[in-house]
Amino acid sequence: MNILITICARGGSKGIPGKNIKMISGKPLIYYTIEVAKKFSAKYKADIEISTDSEEIKNISKLYGINTDYTRPLILSTDDAGKVATILDLLHYKENKLKRIYDYVIDLDVTSPLRNLDDIEISLQTLVSDSNALNIFSVNYANRNPYFNMVERKSNGYYDLIKEGPFLTRQSAPEVFELNASIYIYKRKFFEDKACKVINDKSLIYLMPHFCFDLDHNIDFEFMSYLFSHKKIGFEL
Repeated sequence: MNILITICARGGSKGIPGKNIKMISGKPLIYYTIEVAKKFSAKYKADIEISTDSEEIKNISKLYGINTDYTRPLILSTDDAGKVATILDLLHYKENKLKRIYDYVIDLDVTSPLRNLDDIEISLQTLVSDSNALNIFSVNYANRNPYFNMVERKSNGYYDLIKEGPFLTRQSAPEVFELNASIYIYKRKFFEDKACKVINDKSLIYLMPHFCFDLDHNIDFEFMSYLFSHKKIGFEL
């Protein structure tokens, strides 16, 4: 089984400048993703590749054992660039360079580092075991439920629940999940349909047995730094 692990980390970020290499608990953020990727690679002989437009990120990645000669094109380094297109460009680069076709692509998001080797392994096994599925992504239980306490603006200008249903309590509403942006795994054939979206009619989920969240704002870094420094993660990375 040929597996490519992609770590996408562009240099620019409007919300948090340099967030992919922002220090957290004494290490640049990308370190935590590189380390779990290396653990998986050692066990499954997977290739690891960094997608970045930043020489600084390349140098830091090299410091932690991942050297790359790939540079993300400028057209894929903007705020509007799609993640699938970014992964596909890197996939084609590696396949052409190595004259190899990968069976699976595991994309690990730098800004959502609270995952471990078990999470990646179980996600992959779940996808492999379903012959019809195209991809899988990690989730947690949602803090808000569109059947009970999420509203949107309707065509008449007033606000109502996003989804309708006869539910009086959140507990009685259907379970819903939120993507935590940590693990995405794709079968190679996912990329053969250029119109295929990450969330599609052949997607699976991996429900993480622990909390996991994406780092979007400075307060997220403050919170995660506290968890690391006070040993409150609750599981081994």
